[in-house]
Amino acid sequence: MEHTGQGDHAEQSLRVIRLLTRKHALNESRLEARQERIDAAPGEVLLKIDRFALTTNNITYAAFGDAMNYWQFFPTGQEEWGHMPVWGFADVVASGVPGVEAGERFYGYFPIASHIRMQPERVTVRGFYDGSEHRRPLTSAYNQYTRVVNDAAYAPELENYQILYRPLFITSFMLADFLEDNRFFGATRLVVSSASSKTAYGTAFCLRGLPGISLAAITSGRNRPFVEGLGCYAEVVSYDTLETLANDEPTLYVDFSGDEALRARVHHHFDTALVYDCFAGSAQNTDFLRDTGLPGPKPEFYFAPVQIRKRNADWGPEGVNQRFNAAQRAFIDHVKAPGNGWLSLIEEEGFGAAQERIASLVAGGSEPKEGYVVRIG
Repeated sequence: MEHTGQGDHAEQSLRVIRLLTRKHALNESRLEARQERIDAAPGEVLLKIDRFALTTNNITYAAFGDAMNYWQFFPTGQEEWGHMPVWGFADVVASGVPGVEAGERFYGYFPIASHIRMQPERVTVRGFYDGSEHRRPLTSAYNQYTRVVNDAAYAPELENYQILYRPLFITSFMLADFLEDNRFFGATRLVVSSASSKTAYGTAFCLRGLPGISLAAITSGRNRPFVEGLGCYAEVVSYDTLETLANDEPTLYVDFSGDEALRARVHHHFDTALVYDCFAGSAQNTDFLRDTGLPGPKPEFYFAPVQIRKRNADWGPEGVNQRFNAAQRAFIDHVKAPGNGWLSLIEEEGFGAAQERIASLVAGGSEPKEGYVVRIG
């Protein structure tokens, strides 16, 4: 807190810092600071952001930018500059909303900033949705904020793992369920691209040990040792040796890369053995999944909320939550065990560290084993 006036009656104000990213040069960022009031108006809450994760998904989403409404969650009012959203934790500093109290901690989708104001609606014991006007047309799952004291999956010592993996593991868990629910479309082998990505190996973890299905991984030469060390995949090949995979059994392609040239090679190599092509990117917009006239099955876009709705009907929302929480806890327990070699957690501090980490991720400077968390609280 800073004082903007002099003497005993000086009005207090809050210094709010935002990290802005140049939309068409994601390695460029700048800090912007402004003074704001420290209270919350009726219907408003002020939160102080404590920590957040930075992953390649943040960069991928930013690359699609406006097409995925990525920059619309926290608009800057500046055409060239966007406010990058991240998953993290924040604490309520001031509240003008009944049912949301100062000091409470929430998990959700935040900007890279010191503070954020929101307009909670649909307030329950589990949390609230940000009802700010500009967010109403956007996907509601990203507008939901979870009260940690009533989150069955929350544990204080697991916060860094939660913000790194939870946003991705819901895709992994529901994708694995979708494939199993459809009996793998008759396939006896899954071929997984970008196999070193957290969403890919989360899916592989969920499918491990299932009878009648084997997993083959495609990854870069640099990441091949890491993928082999995961132990989730029966076979691991690099992109340039894709054609060494046998093509004599029913095969399902699970595409986490979105690489059209790679997809074409997969279709031509597996030919009639390819029974299903599942594009498992996390995007909300599928316009870039083009029909390029490939032989074999038409690529199908997988969108987790569709399977979630199905399972809500099958199991009930509470049943879905229980199964997801149990699977996520088993996954995190496995990931955080040092002996398994799946993750090196790197916690950094401050906006400068966030700027450097984003630039490094844009340049492809991340290692698949590393997970990055930034504290600014």
